[in-house]
Amino acid sequence: MGTESDVIVETKNLTKTYRDFWGRQKVRALKALDLEIRRGEIFGLLGPNGSGKTTTIKLLLGLLFPTSGEVNILGRPASDVAKNERLGYLPEESYLYRFLNAEETLDFYGRLFKIPSVVRRQRVDTLIQMVGLESAKKRQLREYSKGMTRRIGLAQALINDPDLILLDEPTSGLDPIGTRNMKDLILKLKEQGKTIIMSSHLLGDVQDVCDRVGILYQGELKELGRVDDLLKVVEQTEIRVSGLSDDAKKKIEKVIEEDNSKLLFCGNPTTSLEDLFHDIIAESEARPGKRVRGGDNAK
Repeated sequence: MGTESDVIVETKNLTKTYRDFWGRQKVRALKALDLEIRRGEIFGLLGPNGSGKTTTIKLLLGLLFPTSGEVNILGRPASDVAKNERLGYLPEESYLYRFLNAEETLDFYGRLFKIPSVVRRQRVDTLIQMVGLESAKKRQLREYSKGMTRRIGLAQALINDPDLILLDEPTSGLDPIGTRNMKDLILKLKEQGKTIIMSSHLLGDVQDVCDRVGILYQGELKELGRVDDLLKVVEQTEIRVSGLSDDAKKKIEKVIEEDNSKLLFCGNPTTSLEDLFHDIIAESEARPGKRVRGGDNAK
């Protein structure tokens, strides 16, 4: 457990129940959530749709009030609006003014935070460059693609240079390139010392960027821990080598057999489809018009 100064988010027995018009319990969206999130980590809230991820985010922001339990953000109760000066939030759907361009959008939100004009202009330029929208900064947001809209939404969430950033389904609706760009931006924020909570139902996204995860299902926390620890299959051992001769393979298989162990796999490792896709895109850009690599139908 972290020390008090390390703990950015703390929930105790946090519960949220939605009720109908007559006050009867309709849905228990979150059940007795106990959680600590520490300074400088990327924490993933993982679960299928309807598992309580968005409800948890809204409780942390103070947009919803808990039915029972406690939630503290940056040492303050979630209901204390003063904490919002140090928060950044990217909702699943960004509600931005579509007739403004990127510069005008960020300037508008900077004014809401009462950021001085000189600092605000510098901050706007820095964020536009960070999210890669320099060439589109004068275009109205209504002309933006889904990926561009998510990037300007992230820039808007960072305009106040927050200590804690909450991202609700940050890669929702993005193509593979947009998804990779968003994940790279999240990792860059971690390098800057930011604490990030990322809500998602996409396993690969969480695995790629998060230090720890909490897995929610039907409003309950089912698992909590470091990603590498949770993914480790402790009852199996994997050995990877390069340049191994067939004779050496036979000797290794014999040793395994003599140890009364079972050989589950011996062969070439595989990459992920995402990595293969991005490699092919990169090679295609480097050599336009050339077939990158041979497949089943390659001539």
